Amino acid sequence: MATDLISNQLVRYLERRGIAHVFGLCGHTNIAVLSAMANSKIRFVNVRHEQISAHAADGYARVTGRASVLLSHLSPGLTNAATGVANAALDCIPMVVIAGDVPSYYYGKHPHQEVNLHSDASQYEIYRPFVKRAWRVDTPELLPEILEKAFLLAESGQPGPVLVNVPMDIFSAEIDVALWERLRANTKTLTKPSIDEETAREIISRLAAATSPLLYVGGGVALARAYDELRDFVDHMQIPVAHSLMGKGVLPDDHPLVLGMTGFWGMKFTNEQTLGADWILGLGTRFKEADCSSWYPEYTFNIGEGGSRLIHIDIEPQEIGRNYPTEIGVVADLKSALKVLNRVARDMLPQGRAAPGLADRIAAERRAFAEKNVEMQSSDAFPMMPERILADLRAAMPRDAILTSDVGWNKNGVAQQFDIYEPGSILIPGGFATMGFGPPAAIGAKIAAPDRVVISLVGDGGFGQNPAMLATAEAEKTPVIWIIMNNNAYGTIAGLQKANYGLTHGTTFPRAASPEEQTPDYAAIARAYGCDGVRVTSADAFKPALEAAIASGRPTVIDVAMVNNPTPTSGHWNILDIYSPEGNAGHVSTD
Repeated sequence: MATDLISNQLVRYLERRGIAHVFGLCGHTNIAVLSAMANSKIRFVNVRHEQISAHAADGYARVTGRASVLLSHLSPGLTNAATGVANAALDCIPMVVIAGDVPSYYYGKHPHQEVNLHSDASQYEIYRPFVKRAWRVDTPELLPEILEKAFLLAESGQPGPVLVNVPMDIFSAEIDVALWERLRANTKTLTKPSIDEETAREIISRLAAATSPLLYVGGGVALARAYDELRDFVDHMQIPVAHSLMGKGVLPDDHPLVLGMTGFWGMKFTNEQTLGADWILGLGTRFKEADCSSWYPEYTFNIGEGGSRLIHIDIEPQEIGRNYPTEIGVVADLKSALKVLNRVARDMLPQGRAAPGLADRIAAERRAFAEKNVEMQSSDAFPMMPERILADLRAAMPRDAILTSDVGWNKNGVAQQFDIYEPGSILIPGGFATMGFGPPAAIGAKIAAPDRVVISLVGDGGFGQNPAMLATAEAEKTPVIWIIMNNNAYGTIAGLQKANYGLTHGTTFPRAASPEEQTPDYAAIARAYGCDGVRVTSADAFKPALEAAIASGRPTVIDVAMVNNPTPTSGHWNILDIYSPEGNAGHVSTD
């Protein structure tokens, strides 16, 4: 019987799966794995905080479409990473988290760093509420098959993170190599469910007979990489497309039938179209609160008796009928389902569906909306108007560049006003809306796509969460560009508080006499980490600084002072009813 250390065989297993990068941070429980990795083809992406590694692994998985790997230490390492892993979970991003733990023979003795106040050997349960499965490896012989299950589960169905919790003595144990070798013949991907012919024909019949049908697309289209299939379906059926926050960019924003985002931060015209639809085909969407104006029927969707009728296709059964009554519900992979729907649509409607004047009406509404922003987009005011920052960024950014957002104007304003042309090229923290996601996610995205420009658009609050990711960017030579929309506040929350309470206590930062004197000086911090840093001092200086950063091929921070104006809204959010039930105060500027 041939034997080897589990740590060695674990690394060989990852290599055979095609894992090229592992993200993480060292600890005494995982250095056996790190040592084995030193002699492998796998690159360990070292970080200065575990949340950085989780967000970077998240961004990497979004770009590759495959499960990323995160290696964590026990207790404080695992809890530091928890926010990033939970963010990935709520956005359905596949990830395998491998965590070290206390030695198995010390269960119950409360050894160094164990989470042990109320339960022994149970740190893995911390992740149970948000991962798809949390395994505790109790014997060395179980690890090979648990890892195999972990990758399959992370990437199948509705994707998401899983946790494999391993006592440190098991990493260093000897194991029969045959237990690993027998996994070679096992499938590494599962065939995904599609839609049957009869149901596909029923769906096409309903849409063909509809007076005002509408497609509502979400992040599930991106997870399925169903971009081409969606475009073919839209072009043939001539049905307008509205999208959720996470559906941003699954169809290019310059496609003539794209209506835009719905909900609180959506466009008024888009919300009117969703309200007026007689049949809605939902594709890979959860119908989440902000996208649906807190489900109030008078603002965005009125689905049910007397309103729109819903067909919903999603890979996860629990999403169908969760928030709206559904007449036809289909559990299927979106790429597979759209292939069938395209074939059936061409069979039933060889010439396609006609929608005279639809594209012209959408184009007119787009022009009208764009005209409202022209003054702000061309303003020379400094601190800059957020609309000017977005306009200059779009003008300088390559069409296929990858953009990561964070939260605030850089998420809501981008989803509303910023065109995405390449499907899958925007990475958004949707479900958890995690502040601090964007900057490290951009590092993961750049590692996954080294030949594409990667830009992180982030507020000063979000950038300040984990600036130590700059050390990783410099070490890995990842030329990400971070644009800090610096409004000297947790801007969205400050605007909400001022509108409803007349103050900004705890939501703004101490203000210097001028933007040039404001601290922290994020450009100087970037230079201290070995990256380039630019502090913009006028509106006209921003675009040249960005163009120079793109040309330099260097990791660069561009710190630009911005007015804290609110993102325009047309929908509704229930929090406004809670804070000001009489006045619906909303958000206001804090400048």
